[in-house]
Amino acid sequence: MDPYCKTLLPSLPTSFSLSSLSLSPSSIIGLGALASLTTYWLVTRPRPTQPPCDLQAQSIPVQSCRRSALLTDDNLLEFYYEDTKTVYDMFQRGLQIAGNGPCLGFRNPGEPYQWISYTEVAERAQVLGSGLLAKGCKPNPQQFVGIFAQNRPEWVIAELACYTFSMALVPLYDTLGLEAMVHILNLAEISMVICDKEDKAESLLKHKEKGVTPALSCLVLFNPFSAALLERGRKCGVEILQLSQIMVRNIPPKPQDLAVVCFTSGTTGKPKGAMITHGNIASNTSSVIKILEILVLLCTVAHLNPLVLYCIVHSFSLLQVSMFCHGARVGFYQGDISLLMDDIKTLKPTFFPVVPRLLNRIYDKVSATHQALLHYAVRRKQAELSSGVVRNNSVWDRLIFNKIQASLGGNLRFILTASAPISPTVLSFLRATLGCLIFEGYGQTECTAGCTFSMPGDWSAGHVGAPLPCAMVKLTDIPDMNYYAKNGEGEICIRGHSVFRGYLKDEERTGETLDADGWLHTGDVGQWLPNGTLRIVDRKKHIFKLSQGEYIAPEKIENVYTRCVPVLQVFVHGDSLQSYLIGVVVPDPEVFVDWAKERGIVGSYEELCQNPDVKKAVLEDMTAVGKEAGLKSFEQVKDLYLHPDMFSVSNGLLTPTLKSRRVDLRRVFSEQIARMYRKSSV
Repeated sequence: MDPYCKTLLPSLPTSFSLSSLSLSPSSIIGLGALASLTTYWLVTRPRPTQPPCDLQAQSIPVQSCRRSALLTDDNLLEFYYEDTKTVYDMFQRGLQIAGNGPCLGFRNPGEPYQWISYTEVAERAQVLGSGLLAKGCKPNPQQFVGIFAQNRPEWVIAELACYTFSMALVPLYDTLGLEAMVHILNLAEISMVICDKEDKAESLLKHKEKGVTPALSCLVLFNPFSAALLERGRKCGVEILQLSQIMVRNIPPKPQDLAVVCFTSGTTGKPKGAMITHGNIASNTSSVIKILEILVLLCTVAHLNPLVLYCIVHSFSLLQVSMFCHGARVGFYQGDISLLMDDIKTLKPTFFPVVPRLLNRIYDKVSATHQALLHYAVRRKQAELSSGVVRNNSVWDRLIFNKIQASLGGNLRFILTASAPISPTVLSFLRATLGCLIFEGYGQTECTAGCTFSMPGDWSAGHVGAPLPCAMVKLTDIPDMNYYAKNGEGEICIRGHSVFRGYLKDEERTGETLDADGWLHTGDVGQWLPNGTLRIVDRKKHIFKLSQGEYIAPEKIENVYTRCVPVLQVFVHGDSLQSYLIGVVVPDPEVFVDWAKERGIVGSYEELCQNPDVKKAVLEDMTAVGKEAGLKSFEQVKDLYLHPDMFSVSNGLLTPTLKSRRVDLRRVFSEQIARMYRKSSV
């Protein structure tokens, strides 16, 4: 035993032993109770709070100042949570955690507390903020909203309403005094003040009546107020509203009101913000409904399932409005393109808007099957198409096409393809195999969406339909490209209810697109067909789309490629029915032979142009230069043709200003272009 412990024990006789002790049962119980109490006290005894730092050194000197000892270094704390960097963020975080849990409590005399949930607070703030906007407040930090009230739930809701729309709050207090109140109202140019009671509103009206707060124009009260206050405000030009009057869930816009600013994905310069009004959208939607009214009526009469829009591209959002108008359901894919086909099978859409690229993939997969019976069945269904019959219950559908149709859910009634042209071959093939109505449309952001649409019953291919009911379409002369309206060819121009208002804060580019008579100049070149439908044949500004919808500015790419040592001239070509670019390159005669020799390839200039190894080396060099210049993958040419003769004015391939004549270049090299695309598709 420890010697120290021995000194604490009393002296015992040498003859003492534990066995000589005799304890009664009651003594044993008492000792057990004492031990239990001692243990309980040890477990439950109060413990001192563990300090987060040394209480004797709670701050750390840093040069001439001090910082908190809670910091690990001299970097001050800015945010505790990375996702809460504003007051709005903080409330949103609480909303995510609490949801419908109680947030703000209040009570009336003699009653228990009542609680407003986080969810309801967020909804009220959203609605009040919308009401403030409807009354002229601007959703930006330069918009100051005054609040003159005691602390109460409405105060917090008003505060959050301002934060929800990035507006700034300016609290006002009686204790500030008259002079300070007037100074604040004028300095912040406050036009809107939220009050709790009538007496506070009266004090603000006094300032207005004296003419010392000219900006004040609207008061919103939490509590009910008298008719006298309303009249007093009217006389001095101040609108007075009950909180419930401004907290409306719907503030219907007018047709001329701006609905959306859609920034176009331009290929050069900054994106342009196309201002689209509610009237633009309504007119375009109405036109689609008008064209499809017979089909919609048939669906209603036949009691088919509700139209389902499976929207995968944001540019098709206009079609959602058409679907909502008829109470249809709208399904979205998960966001993972690799799961798209599984989403389609699960959703079983009735109406499917799609880009041509996806239809091309379906066509490639199906047509690759070299079954004589399949192709015979396609020809039989196409024969029905030529007579206007579109169905999915023929013997060929049951025997051959049912699996293909099932891969798209098995319930398709309509498909709309847009954003880029689709090959007539693909269109006719899919109309036969899928057994549903496939429409093709043409348009652009500046005319809200579409300006032409294929007509029900016209199942021919190679055009984009006739003008929508909301728009007028005309063709204008393009002398430089040898297109003339008198020949039924020219630049496509659109005028009507669906034409946009202009580009946001960009009068110059608006003027370039909209002429004085309200015609939208699309930059696309069209050709009228005998049946009154429109065919897209060219692009005036040499900007086009690939089959997947990507915009291409070939001249920009050509300027990059001319930086390559062996390249003297280059013509970049893209086909909206193809997913990649090809090029025609004229090597520089002065350096080409030596450049090739450095790579171990010897020959004359003409011989080198025909050498596949040289072509591969030139293509690799162009790709490297393009990558260094920041060209995207789809902007890089995937194949090229080396041409030994220079483009010139004399051979008609350059203009007098030495610009490429793209129409003539396409014509001259049409055989090589077709060969390159054929080779790549094999």
